Amino acid sequence: MPAPKEFLDFVDNNAGAFIQRLSEAVSIKSVSGDATYRPEVLKMSDWISQQFKAVGVEIQQVDLGKHIMEGQELQLPKAVLGRLGNDPNKKTVLVYGHFDVQPANLSDGWNTDPFVLTVQSNGQLVGRGSSDDKGPVLGWLNTLQYHHDNKEELPVNFRCCFEGMEENGSEGLDELVERESKPGGWFDGVDCVCISDNYWLNARTPVLTYGLRGIAYYKLNITGPTRDLHSGVFGRTVHEPMTDLIKLMSTLVDVSGKILIPGVDEMVMSADVEERYLYEALDYSIDDVEASAGASIALSSDKVEVLMGRMRMPSLSLHGIEGAFYGPGGKTVIPAKVSGKFSIRLVPPQTPENILPLVKAHVESEFAKLGSKNKFELEELHGGKPWVTDINHWNFQAARAATKAVYNKDPDMTREGGSIPVTLTFAEALGVSVLLLPMGRGDDGAHSTNEKLDRSNFIEGTKLLGTYLYEVGAI
Repeated sequence: MPAPKEFLDFVDNNAGAFIQRLSEAVSIKSVSGDATYRPEVLKMSDWISQQFKAVGVEIQQVDLGKHIMEGQELQLPKAVLGRLGNDPNKKTVLVYGHFDVQPANLSDGWNTDPFVLTVQSNGQLVGRGSSDDKGPVLGWLNTLQYHHDNKEELPVNFRCCFEGMEENGSEGLDELVERESKPGGWFDGVDCVCISDNYWLNARTPVLTYGLRGIAYYKLNITGPTRDLHSGVFGRTVHEPMTDLIKLMSTLVDVSGKILIPGVDEMVMSADVEERYLYEALDYSIDDVEASAGASIALSSDKVEVLMGRMRMPSLSLHGIEGAFYGPGGKTVIPAKVSGKFSIRLVPPQTPENILPLVKAHVESEFAKLGSKNKFELEELHGGKPWVTDINHWNFQAARAATKAVYNKDPDMTREGGSIPVTLTFAEALGVSVLLLPMGRGDDGAHSTNEKLDRSNFIEGTKLLGTYLYEVGAI
């Protein structure tokens, strides 16, 4: 039962209105990792709720409580739960997305205001959250609008779960999913889950994703003097926190990407010849990697090694130093406290729980070697488990058929390097197939400057999400 032509035409005919709605969504500065913008994230929860109510979805905004961030108690953004249809003869599909975004400032290197959706002459829709993940969330809304406006029944029972803390650890969401998955809960009776929150490998070939890396995010705190010091007075007279931190962070990973924490890389088995072939067959090249990165800086010329480095091997990245001087010009200060942030992307059988002791033992040992009188502390900020699933399930068969119908080509089957921790929570709590069906391209620049979503991906991606529902309904 392919999607009707009337639906596809509706999407084409309403493209301008859909882009205008995406512009409204992007204008709400729903940055979850900055306390200053918490009112905007709360506003985004209300906006999403109103939009889905307008197309006939029963909505419940769920209070997830409060948390402490940047030394203050903040209200967590309400999760948005929705349902439409309760026909026992239809399959029930749960879709997940998030309405919070990464921080973005014009001074970071954006060419345009990150919170004003800019439609470029080449069709790119530039703005923070356009691809990650407001565009895909609105793709579901666009699909539902067709059925609402034309009084057409959906081919499935629809459930949705949208949150506002995905970019900051999804606090409160696991408990919500587990609670609502029980008999009588909002997700009771769900047959499969579809998440659109990742990307094609390149700008050519759509993908279906059957695996994600997990994450363990850490903060190394070094404290010394009670206040910042003058380097001319105290240089070479005291142990400096910044010096200790730089030495410590240099022991975590080498320039070739090898993780230097004993036992982390060793937990993962090497790929056999058959598995390596899966990566060889993907429509991806070193040129794609470097085009996406914007420079010729790939770690290897071996496509398979680079792809496995992204998908099936753990990685450790250094993210930043808090407390250090970073403004223009010179400032001869010795900071009293600095914090280094890093994360490890995890793959099975790694979990945040079995990686933490290895990290803790390593950094404590390396700090002891420094002989410093400064104080040291390791914080684990947040974590999520990796996930891999069966690509032969009917949920994937429906998505394959939908992709072929919309794009006239078979999708690549991929594991993804990023982390969406709730994916595993859905899989374990509901015991059903979870599928990642991306809308955006590999060069969208999510989390980076000048994030974009191509107009064609937004419009054809809306058709894809709707067609997927029809294919599930036909099974």
